[in-house]
Amino acid sequence: MEDKFKLAGEEYSSRLLLGTGKYADLTVMEQALAESGCRIITVAVRRVDVTDRSKGSIMGHIDLGKYKLLPNTAGCYTEEEAIRAAHLGREVTGERWVKLEVIGDDKTLMPDCIGLVNATQKLVKEGFIVLPYTNDDLVIAKRLIDAGASAVMPLAAPIGSGLGVQNRLGLELLMERVREYRADIPIIVDAGVGTASDAAVAMELGADGVLMNTGIAGANDPVAMARAMKLAMEAGRLAFLAGRIPRKRYATASSPIEGVVR
Repeated sequence: MEDKFKLAGEEYSSRLLLGTGKYADLTVMEQALAESGCRIITVAVRRVDVTDRSKGSIMGHIDLGKYKLLPNTAGCYTEEEAIRAAHLGREVTGERWVKLEVIGDDKTLMPDCIGLVNATQKLVKEGFIVLPYTNDDLVIAKRLIDAGASAVMPLAAPIGSGLGVQNRLGLELLMERVREYRADIPIIVDAGVGTASDAAVAMELGADGVLMNTGIAGANDPVAMARAMKLAMEAGRLAFLAGRIPRKRYATASSPIEGVVR
């Protein structure tokens, strides 16, 4: 079954997006990216010299013919900082896409949603394809869409926490209402995925994709975890498309009772 992931007018064979930070070894990062099957990878332009293509750099281990590079504004705490980082990313990579982060709290790393909406609106007017990292608030999601965002990227849990989906109802409502509001805007769960079952749950809820980093990079065996995440994404997506049975309070026999020998 062909089920392409569509994002900002482009199609991808994988719904898994990966970060490139926190790996203990760049060779392991390269192997994990390959094993995951991902086609979009994100790099923090404030923390990585994306012009350095030497073998000792992150960029030296990334095949730009295979992966779509998504610069991000990680580490930015104001909309002005985020906008500058977005411009830096475009200048050094030639890429109009940006994963937009405007952090509002330095301990929880929760997003500053007001700054995020403002920065999205300004960057869209300047020709950027903006993919904003946000909370699981439906109203903020709609405001981001109104501001011109090409996707909505709600968190499952705080960045790097590995807690998995914490507000299941909130995410379900966001996905349902955003699709009614703008069916062409993908919803990508971003942050909080700790293991394969977390990715499967996000996809079963109806996410179009999942972006993760720590859940793979921080695993005891990142390459094996990358493979597990790939399979979980596929299973979760297929389960969503198949449609789960309704939840019921009481048991229902699997076999009919008619014709039972008594």
